[in-house]
Amino acid sequence: SADVIPDRRAAGLTETVANAAAGALPLIPVVQVPNLNRALDSLKQAGFWIYGLDHRASQLYSGTDFTNPAAIVLGGEGHGLHDLTRRHCDFLLRIPMAGQVASLNVSVAAGIVLFDWRRRQPPIA
Repeated sequence: SADVIPDRRAAGLTETVANAAAGALPLIPVVQVPNLNRALDSLKQAGFWIYGLDHRASQLYSGTDFTNPAAIVLGGEGHGLHDLTRRHCDFLLRIPMAGQVASLNVSVAAGIVLFDWRRRQPPIA
C-alpha cells in the first residue's frame, strides 16, 4: 500500500498534514509524482485496476470486487476528478448518498471506501 499524490495541485507533506494523519504518516509510503495520469498508466501496466470515486458514477463501490490489485483515485475538494483522470480509470464508483447531499468530503469518502476495501482483504499475519 502507498499514497500516490501529484506534485502540484495537492496538499504537500506539511506539518499540518502530518498532524492530521495522527501518527500514521510514517507507516504508509507516500510517493509524489509529477504526472498522476502517467503514474496511473504505470500502475495499469503493473496489473492494477484503477477505480475512481465520483459522485456521478452509476456503479456503487460496495458492489465492486476488489480482489485484483487496486488503485483508488480520489478527486480534489469541490471539483472532484479531473476529466483526464476520469478517463484513466477502469471503473468509476460512487458512495450511495441519501437526501440532497451529492458528495462527501474527500477524507470521509476515502475512509469509507478504504475501510471497506481493507475489510475484504485477507487477514494480515
